[in-house]
Amino acid sequence: MPCSTSHGKATRSSRAATRGNLLVPLLFLLLLSACSTAPVVTGPVEPPLRRYEDLVKPGQPNMLDVKDEVEGFNRGSYRFNYYFDEYLYRPVVRGYEFIMPNYLEDRVSDAIDNLGEITNLTNNLMQFNLKAAGITVSRFVINSTVGVGGLWDQAKKMGLKRQTEDFGLTLGHYGTGSGSYLMLPVLGASNVRDTTGLAADLATSNYLGPVAWINDTTFTYAYSGIYAVDRRHRTPFRYRQTGSPFEYELIRSLYTMKRDYDISQTNETK
Repeated sequence: MPCSTSHGKATRSSRAATRGNLLVPLLFLLLLSACSTAPVVTGPVEPPLRRYEDLVKPGQPNMLDVKDEVEGFNRGSYRFNYYFDEYLYRPVVRGYEFIMPNYLEDRVSDAIDNLGEITNLTNNLMQFNLKAAGITVSRFVINSTVGVGGLWDQAKKMGLKRQTEDFGLTLGHYGTGSGSYLMLPVLGASNVRDTTGLAADLATSNYLGPVAWINDTTFTYAYSGIYAVDRRHRTPFRYRQTGSPFEYELIRSLYTMKRDYDISQTNETK
């Protein structure tokens, strides 16, 4: 038995060695075949059909080159936002969507939009857009009465579209630069100008909006919670769902271009 056992081990060892010896040249042949089938460029490379420089006006800044002076913080905030959104924020929103019928979800959204008209009004006034300010006042009166406290957007059915503005757009309207890009914890993509604008709009809402109208702590917490859930409910974006390994850079560029476009639209309507 000992002799047969050692013989069996020797046989298995020799077979393993044989397979190992055959594996090396096989890998070498595969490498050679891969190299031999690689495309070889024999002529001049055709230029791209569209270049960035061909699509923008001369002297315009490169929109893909975004100032990101605190990139380390922003990337850390981006990772935090993914986990917060995936394991806390969205589960709460999914619970809200499960409980609430779509019809009631729309009523909540319309009511919150109606209460938020105060920031649209103040920013339209600061931009001296009196027409938009008048439309905003009309919308609030109509939706608060005929629309039963804003639960229905009756003004939209009458042709009065929402004149959405914020203080970040107001600053941009007067030529304030965006400053460095920021990825805010929980709140998401922003920049120095828009973060300042966000703080101003929150102050406006607190001192002139529904929180000031009903001076009650319970109402303040309830309104803030419903506002946060409704805002996420209406935002289709999902972190790490673009399929791009450069999602951080993609969000940064898209946000910057979107805000610059919004400012240009604001200036054109004046």
